[in-house]
Amino acid sequence: MTSIIIDINCLIVDIPTIRPHKMSVATMGSQSMVIVRVKSSDDVEGIGEATTIAGLNYGGESPESIKTNIETYFRPLLVGQPANQIAALRRLIAKNIKDNHFARSAVETALYDARAKRLGVSVADLFGGRIHDAISVAWTLASGETAVDVAEAQKMLDLRRHNIFKLKIGRRAPEEDLRYIESIRKAVGDDISLRVDLNQGWSETQAVRYLQPLADLGVALVEQPIHFKNLDGMARLTALGRVPIMADESLRGPQDGFALASKHCANVFAIKIEQAGGLQPARDLMAIAEAADISLYGGTMLEGSVSTVAAAHLFSTMPHLEWGTEMFGPLLLTDDILTEPLDYSDFTLKLPAGPGLGVTLDDDKLAFYARNH
Repeated sequence: MTSIIIDINCLIVDIPTIRPHKMSVATMGSQSMVIVRVKSSDDVEGIGEATTIAGLNYGGESPESIKTNIETYFRPLLVGQPANQIAALRRLIAKNIKDNHFARSAVETALYDARAKRLGVSVADLFGGRIHDAISVAWTLASGETAVDVAEAQKMLDLRRHNIFKLKIGRRAPEEDLRYIESIRKAVGDDISLRVDLNQGWSETQAVRYLQPLADLGVALVEQPIHFKNLDGMARLTALGRVPIMADESLRGPQDGFALASKHCANVFAIKIEQAGGLQPARDLMAIAEAADISLYGGTMLEGSVSTVAAAHLFSTMPHLEWGTEMFGPLLLTDDILTEPLDYSDFTLKLPAGPGLGVTLDDDKLAFYARNH
């Protein structure tokens, strides 16, 4: 009997962060997640999540717009449709709804979760099956205070939770950022991988001037140093060969990936399922990178556990994720909305067993943190 979509519900959940998270575009003291639940006629429920960074500071979607658009446009379009025909549903959405990548990702994740549950397999199995049962996870240092970040890095090493660190820079003068990076390097030692993320915080001339000093400090990777639309500038910085350049905000889906690969705009692609528009578009983006010999990195929108584990399922199917991932979003929050939190240990995130995403929402926690307006 064909399973039919009978309802789609959305809930905005606000959870404080363990500390302020400072980026060049915004400072976050809490995270707002849109939890999506797709219900079908066979009583199977699929769950998804859409999470942005600091409302509209990062991009064109916010938790409020995501919830409204799913309820107003996605729900009427999808209710009554066969729940298992995900490719057809994706085509239907593409024909009738433009952009809204984060909303698409949440709905698509829920559809994949439900489909995998019906089959009794994991979401990873729908993409060829996992190659890895655990993925490496970097931790982002972004308190804005050197002493706090040094202590945080040492704590993560002692706990065996993270041995790769990404530093958020670009808010201060470059000389200050260089001193900050030097302090972190001295604290963690030369064997620890340090990467930096500017979130478009520099001009191209600043990047030309300061890429070499970053390399001299042992920075292994520089993420989105300049404006996402300056593709020619990204190509020029990549061609310098001083330190690998990673594209992030420039990647809004497979078409962007093709443009960046064609222009040689990056050595590494940061793959984010929400920014790409869903699990399948993210997989398409990864295929473009593989074909162009561009390395891969599993990026995050600082999502909660649902979107984090969805991305982890996809990343687990990749033979070689050269730069690992930064799927640490749930650890930045003071609480979790799952009945059993994800397993972060031995410098990795372990993929859960069980059908679908392998996780269960805690309805009491959802009710406690739900936004009532």
